[in-house]
Amino acid sequence: MEIPNEYRKYVYSMLVVFLIVLSIFYVFRSLSEFKSYNMAGNVNTVTLSGHGEVTALPDVASVYFTISKEAKTVKEAQTVVAEIEKKSLDFLKQNNILEKDIKTVNASFSPKYEYKYSTKITMPCTQYGCPPNPGNSVITGYIASESITVKVRNTDDVGKIMQGLGTLGVSDLNGPNFSIDNEDGLKADARKKAIDDAKEKAKVLAKDLGIRLGKITSFNESGNYPVPMYSKTMMAEGSANDSRAEIPKGENTISSDISITYEIK
Repeated sequence: MEIPNEYRKYVYSMLVVFLIVLSIFYVFRSLSEFKSYNMAGNVNTVTLSGHGEVTALPDVASVYFTISKEAKTVKEAQTVVAEIEKKSLDFLKQNNILEKDIKTVNASFSPKYEYKYSTKITMPCTQYGCPPNPGNSVITGYIASESITVKVRNTDDVGKIMQGLGTLGVSDLNGPNFSIDNEDGLKADARKKAIDDAKEKAKVLAKDLGIRLGKITSFNESGNYPVPMYSKTMMAEGSANDSRAEIPKGENTISSDISITYEIK
């Protein structure tokens, strides 16, 4: 049976249309995959770093001290520590230190051991000498300690306060650690300077390379760390009326380091 020419032409036309549609589909699919590939990481980028820092006078100082005493019993050791603690707290309050700025960070007691040898001779002496007698560790007393941190909001009083604490029998006295009580605003200023620094570098680089920079693809920040002035001051035993120690406060520096990645057009 012979197929009519009209039917053949119709089938051929449908086949051509199908092939055209199929070709268009694969073209769009290839373009989509290529675009996705570019978005996945084949885009040329450049990364610039920026640094910014601000300085400010510290407005608060931290002082740390420990009270540590030894006695035959735990109760006796803790009693001596409590007496010195009360004198220290009374002194701090007399110098306008608020209760909220005085904090106990550690309180503990522990036995003190001493190794004692037996008085009985149990091992015979030889031509090389006499071996030591056996012994064991025994508790000879107890050590109680308490560590306290103090925030001094009037930094001009730091020397006077540390000098006064040094006369009250504290076992260890460290500080002052100068800092800024509210650093958020300074951190934001340092970050802004770091971003401006990176943007300026990006403009110069684009001009030198003859390229155009597109959108920002990533941003990273590190730093924002305050650099405090810190000193360890040893106060000698003496009168609270001795000449006051002058402690320089210096300046604190808050820095920010950032990196910005730009797309190259």
